[in-house]
Amino acid sequence: MAPVSKQPRHSPDAIDRLLRYIPLSITIILTLSNIFISLLRRIIPEQVRIAAYIVVIAGFVTIVDLLLQAFFPDIAESLGVFIPLIVVNCIILARAESFASKNKPLAAAVDGLCQGVGYTLVLLVMSAIRELLGSGTLAGTAVFPGEYAAQMMALPVGGFLTLGFLIALMQWARSKAGKGGK
Repeated sequence: MAPVSKQPRHSPDAIDRLLRYIPLSITIILTLSNIFISLLRRIIPEQVRIAAYIVVIAGFVTIVDLLLQAFFPDIAESLGVFIPLIVVNCIILARAESFASKNKPLAAAVDGLCQGVGYTLVLLVMSAIRELLGSGTLAGTAVFPGEYAAQMMALPVGGFLTLGFLIALMQWARSKAGKGGK
C-alpha cells in the first residue's frame, strides 16, 4: 500500500520507477522466500516458524536492496525506504505461513510468482484509478479537464479510499458469485 499512497507526490520518473521496481522486487522476494521456506518446512521448529520466516524474508530483501544499490544506484536511491519496508509486508509473511510452509518448492515458486503478478495488477489498477480521478489523465493523456478532477484522490488518502473501494467491489462480486451458484 505504501507505494500507492505516496505515488502522486513524486515526480513522474519516480512514479514510474516505484510502479515498476517495487512490484518486481516484491515478486522476486516472494518467490525466493516461498521456495526457501518450502525447502525448510520440515526443519523449522513450530515454535519459531514466524521468526524464521521473517529472517528468510529479511535476507532476501537485503539481497535485493544490495543488488539494486550495486547495479542500479539511481533506482535504489529513488525507491528509498520502500525496499526495506518489504520485510514487514504482510503479503509475503502470509504466503510463507499459509502456503510455502505446507507445499513443495515448485508449487511454492508458482504461488510466489502468481501472488507477485496479482500484487502488480492491483497496484496498476489502483494507480490508474487514482490518476484518472485525481488529475483527469490516464497514462499522461487527458481524459477530462483537470478542474473536474477529485484532487483528493492524488493525496495519500486517495490510495486508502481506492483500496477500500476495490476491496468492497471484490466482496460484492464474491457474494454475487456465491449466491448464483446456490
